[in-house]
Amino acid sequence: MLLGNARFATEKEDAATAGRNGLVRVVAVAAALLIAPMLGARAASADPRPVPHDFTIEQVLSAPFPSGLVAAGQGGRVAWVFDKGGSRNVWIAEPAANGRFSARAITSYVGDDGYDLGELAWSRDGRQVVYSRGGSLEGGGPVNALSRPSGAEGQEVWVASTDAAAPRRIGPGHSAVVAPQGDMVAYIQADQIWIAPLAGGGQPTQLIHDRGRDDAPAWSPDGARLAFASSRGDHSLIGVYDFAAKTITWLGPSVDRDMSPVWSPDGRGVAYVRVAAGHAGAFADSRQAQPWSLWIGDPSTGAAHSAWTASAGPGSAFHPLESDQTLFWTADGRLVFPWEQSGWMQLYSIPAAGGPPTRLTHGDFEVFSADLSSDGKTIVYSSNQGDIDHRHIWELTGRSNEPRQLTRGPTIEDNPVVTSDGQVVTLHGDWRKPIEPALLAGPNRLVELAPQVFPADFPDARFVEPKQVVFDSPDGLKIHGQLFMPPAGHPVRGPAILFFHGGPTRQMLLGWHPMDAYTYMYGLNQYLADEGYVVLSVNYRGGSGYGLDFREALNFGAKGASEFNDILGAAQFLRAQPYVDPKRIGIWGGSYGGLMTALGLSRASEYLAAGVDYAGVHDWSTIGARFGPGSDKDAAKLAFESSAMATIDRWKSPVLLVHADDDRNVPFSQTVELVEGLRLHGVEFEQLILPDEIHDLLRGDSWLRFFHATDDFFGRHLQPGLATASPAQTPSTSR
Repeated sequence: MLLGNARFATEKEDAATAGRNGLVRVVAVAAALLIAPMLGARAASADPRPVPHDFTIEQVLSAPFPSGLVAAGQGGRVAWVFDKGGSRNVWIAEPAANGRFSARAITSYVGDDGYDLGELAWSRDGRQVVYSRGGSLEGGGPVNALSRPSGAEGQEVWVASTDAAAPRRIGPGHSAVVAPQGDMVAYIQADQIWIAPLAGGGQPTQLIHDRGRDDAPAWSPDGARLAFASSRGDHSLIGVYDFAAKTITWLGPSVDRDMSPVWSPDGRGVAYVRVAAGHAGAFADSRQAQPWSLWIGDPSTGAAHSAWTASAGPGSAFHPLESDQTLFWTADGRLVFPWEQSGWMQLYSIPAAGGPPTRLTHGDFEVFSADLSSDGKTIVYSSNQGDIDHRHIWELTGRSNEPRQLTRGPTIEDNPVVTSDGQVVTLHGDWRKPIEPALLAGPNRLVELAPQVFPADFPDARFVEPKQVVFDSPDGLKIHGQLFMPPAGHPVRGPAILFFHGGPTRQMLLGWHPMDAYTYMYGLNQYLADEGYVVLSVNYRGGSGYGLDFREALNFGAKGASEFNDILGAAQFLRAQPYVDPKRIGIWGGSYGGLMTALGLSRASEYLAAGVDYAGVHDWSTIGARFGPGSDKDAAKLAFESSAMATIDRWKSPVLLVHADDDRNVPFSQTVELVEGLRLHGVEFEQLILPDEIHDLLRGDSWLRFFHATDDFFGRHLQPGLATASPAQTPSTSR
């Protein structure tokens, strides 16, 4: 079904005379999978008519999505952002008399207003939360997602209290951090550091006038100094501002890139990550590099020394955790950090005073996010240890180097934090229940913090449990996916859809995802499965979760598009299944998933009957400065040949193109260029353009328009017997 205000333009021309180039010969896919039990759960119906479903896309997206979970240093409280249909508010949970938690909103913004909200930070006493509102957490300046005639509005720093006081605006900016004494707040405005009284009554002032682009402000434990990173283009520095002396001390300045400053517990040192200078090509192989290192600087003198340097080989190229912080200084004087020496993202530690690294986690799995308790004694982290397509929470304490598993089973937990009274709170969900904040109340026992927000009519009882499948790509690489089978009552031999996530360094899971866009897309995949489609969500090479070599795949992206093999492997897997009509296979995805959609349609239209491409990259040679004038001609040539535009003459299947025209991640010109090529080659296409929206859509209405358009498009091309648009909502067409 299409929303009434979603307008399309459709173009159809005679493509009968268009030439067809030969496809890459497909290697047979190994499909020795236990699919029969899943097929047996469906009614063996010969009726070709699709079965309409009894819930809506609006219901699928009705659960509020939580993000930005952060623990206070006192009071046992946690805070997060709830996004319900584009209306975002700050929520807190605090210990209650019954030993549980009591949760409530401390802001009251209403409506699908197009304002982003995030970057939460507590005051030290746990009674106030500062946050960024407006603009976009993607960066790029002001945003006007509602197309207000008054124009775009920028980001602002606000503070909300745990009492009944109304939120108060501090000033323009973002990334605020509160001083340990709780009297001042430092933040970024126009790439410079500003400071303002937290309690109000004074005007914000610019603290530092720096020719670099400043970020990562970090207060010293006593509040007397502020560390920050200053990016200077081809290098970056760590500076420390002294409030008493009103001076900046640079820590061991070099030609390299210094980042992620973190203070020692006693405030006498600042540790940071140093990445060696270099100019890797776009999507170059980064399995190896000039080794990165950890440095410690003296904030009084600026003297700095290397505390540890990665070894050559795997892990020599720095890659951070998915969480905001990637380097930790513990109470017992150790630095904890991620390293991929084993070929997997693991945690290690070194004594700050110097010494060899100790590996804290062991095995072929990834660590995704981590948090250090306020007393510096406990680290909690998420990983896929022993369960590669789920995520669970583990704990490390100073008393033992052996991690302890806190959650397990067919669930997903991520972004854990430790409260000031030692409890663990995490984002938690499964294949039925969307992600929500939950308290770990006992061994593998999670209690929802805000059950009152869950919609009464949420259709979780209608969802299907996605099954893990592993198939061979034509070049032999093992590819993981999640297979959604339609419920009983649908035709045995029906349509299918391939889904590709964005990133590309992401991993779809066997359940609702802890990132907003991917939780919405998981919801749409559930909706499509209920509508009768077999849906295969593909974790293609270049993604996270399966090790360094998988993420940093050879000949990937602009270096040869090796990921196309995974499109072929996924299509062949579906074609080999007896419950799939091989002539009715679609493909969709967003961002890098949009790239994968266009790549598949431009090289394998024989296998893919229709596609939906959201914000895809279509021509590597026209994106970014690395392929501009003066760039390496061979690299630019390979970049073009790795793109969908290089094989657009083989594109035969219809496509729906969706793009926000204020996208700050993928230039809108990528879709303009593709449309020019599709018109030239007579390819049928439709377009849904979202004026003034950004890449990670801010408005709930924008997600609904996108998903209704996708549903309608696939219905018309893959299930023409299923009417999905009312007469008043049928898209306009033209030739």
